[in-house]
Amino acid sequence: MPPRLRFPSSHISRSLRRQRLRGPQYEISSRCASTAAAAAATPAPSVEQMTTSTAPASRYPPSQPPSHRRPEERRSQLLRQYTSLIRTSPLMVLFQHNNLQSVEWTAIRRELNVALQKVDEQHAAEGRSLPPLAPHVKLQIIQTHIFEVALRIVEYFRPDSEEFAAKRRTADEEVLDTRDDPTLTHDLSRAVHDAVMYKKGKHELSTLLGGPLAVLSFPYVSPEHLKAALSVLAPKATGFPAPTRKANPGWHEQTVQDGLQKLMLLAARVDGKVFDVEETKWVGSIEGGMDGLRVQLVAALQSMGASITNALEGAGKGLYLTLESRRSVLEEEQKGGKEESQS
Repeated sequence: MPPRLRFPSSHISRSLRRQRLRGPQYEISSRCASTAAAAAATPAPSVEQMTTSTAPASRYPPSQPPSHRRPEERRSQLLRQYTSLIRTSPLMVLFQHNNLQSVEWTAIRRELNVALQKVDEQHAAEGRSLPPLAPHVKLQIIQTHIFEVALRIVEYFRPDSEEFAAKRRTADEEVLDTRDDPTLTHDLSRAVHDAVMYKKGKHELSTLLGGPLAVLSFPYVSPEHLKAALSVLAPKATGFPAPTRKANPGWHEQTVQDGLQKLMLLAARVDGKVFDVEETKWVGSIEGGMDGLRVQLVAALQSMGASITNALEGAGKGLYLTLESRRSVLEEEQKGGKEESQS
């Protein structure tokens, strides 16, 4: 057994005494000294800084305000996704699907992307300065109940109305600290929930949102892309010519055909208005796309102006001819009266 090392008691007491001097009191005194030095180096606040009131601190972070619905739930995330989709997609087409398999969905999306890319290539060849649309067109399955709630939020909730302005004015501090704050108007707030709760079933698409549905969304209205999409997804319902086997042999594969037999075109939503199948077909049949529609509108306005001008000119000419004929009649009568008086 090795011998034990013994230190003198005087050495131990001196080391402990140094540790006590270097303890918390020493640290506090050093911190006070550094704080005093920093305060001496910092200039005094100006009169403007002392008189100007600072902005109040936010009650909650702006990235995560209080919510009536739990934001971590999948239903809440789907609701936010659907409201964003409806607000940013002026053209949406609804399809009913019946037990499509994953390979069929993959094949249908592939052929849809091919058809839309051909339209983009045609636009580029014609020299049109339009961004490519094919990468932004999406065909996705939706949860019908949540999608119906998202439609009600987008269509019926108006945070700038007088009702919500009055709620903001009468809100007290006790309410502002809770998730029922009336100034919160995001899609998961209590104000949105109360505003659209009694609008259930009143939207025009509510009658169609009752089964398995898929939505084809476009970031802007393009009749040419809509025609290409419907010629791939629903050529029989719309009457648009389907892709030929020589131009697109992949569309004629058995997997694609089996999937298309399970798809049915229901309706469309164009700029906030609901279109049936015939009206959707009319939108896709506009020649030249939106540019062609603008040309038709200008031609219609010009023809309307020309018809109004002709109508006004015709009325003026008729009145002029009537007055001229009347004047000639009066002149003849005056001449006849003078001849009788001279005779």
